[in-house]
This record gives sequence, structure tokens and C-alpha cells, in this order.
Amino acid sequence: MKLYYTPGACSLAVHIAAREAGAPIALEKVDLATRKTETGADFSAINPKGYVPAVALPDGEVLTEAAALLLFVADGQPEAGLVPAPGTIERHRLHEWLTFITSEIHKGFGPLWNPTTPDAVRQATKDKLAQRFAYLDKVLASRPYLTGERFTVADGYLFTTVNWSNYHAVDLAPYPNLRAFLDRVAARPKVQEALAAEGLLKQAA
Repeated sequence: MKLYYTPGACSLAVHIAAREAGAPIALEKVDLATRKTETGADFSAINPKGYVPAVALPDGEVLTEAAALLLFVADGQPEAGLVPAPGTIERHRLHEWLTFITSEIHKGFGPLWNPTTPDAVRQATKDKLAQRFAYLDKVLASRPYLTGERFTVADGYLFTTVNWSNYHAVDLAPYPNLRAFLDRVAARPKVQEALAAEGLLKQAA
């Protein structure tokens, strides 16, 4: 399969999942400003939504949306243990975390990426993120990863999105457990591989 990505975007979570799972993957960088891929292809023709991630499968199908792709990658390599078994409460807890990250962290950063966002809205956005980070800090005080002792695709997704704090001067100092989590995930060999492949090692938490 081929992953269309932009360095450091939410596509990084899918990239991490693929490497952790040992799934065969090819990478093609996308310039979101021009909607062109590094080979000159029109990305809008690949994903009419116009954003990453997108995964092209050998049969020509294209899948999109980070949370859906994380489950697709992990379910395709069940021996890697990146998701709990379907039908278990642990699996539902994972879905709960993926939904939280998508709606409260990933989309929570949205106004900060827009240069026309008024300062008051920017501050309100940071205040709301601070509430979410405080919650995560409490959760991670008693466990190394979101669902417990084992790394899952939700952890790679949280790592990717919380690291956007580096681009927007969001202070993580009040959240020592969250910062320790970022360090823990960043130190994983497969995460290091993904960061290196995207040229992000110096920007990681």
C-alpha cells in the first residue's frame, strides 16, 4: 500500500502504525498548498477531500481519515497487537480514545493553523486544549500508554497531534506525565524510523 503524507501531519500516525505493525508501505509526500505529490500527481484526484492521510491499495481502492486508517493498518497485522480483539471492552476503549483524539485534540488545534484566526479565538483554543491536556496528564499518571501497559495505534495518534504544540507555542510544562508519554513514544525504534523518514527527528518532543 502507498501512504500519501505530509511531514508531521496526522498522516504521521498512520506512518507510525504501519512501521510498528511491520506492514509493507510506500510513501509519497504531498504538498498541501499546491495539491501536488512529489511525483507530480494531482492529489485532488487521489483524495478529493484535499488532505492527508490517504492510502492507495493494490486493487486501486483509496482509504482516507486517520482513525479509520489506523484501524485498517492494525487489523491487517493482528499479530502486532496494536489493537485489542474485536468485540472486547478493550477494543471499545480504544475506539473511545480514537474518537477523543480526533474530536478534542486533532480538531482542537484547527483554529491555530489558520493565520486569520483572531487572537481571542487563539487564546480560547489554547485554553480548551489545556483542559484536555490536563485530563490526559491525569490518565497517564498511572499508566505508560493510553489503554494501559501496551502501545496501541491511539498512542501514535496522540503523540502526533500533541506534538503540534511545538508549532503553536502551547506550553506542555504543566503536564509532566504527558511530556513523559511523548518522550516514551518518541524513543520507540519504529517511531524513530517514521520520524527520520519524514525529516522530523529534530522537531519531535
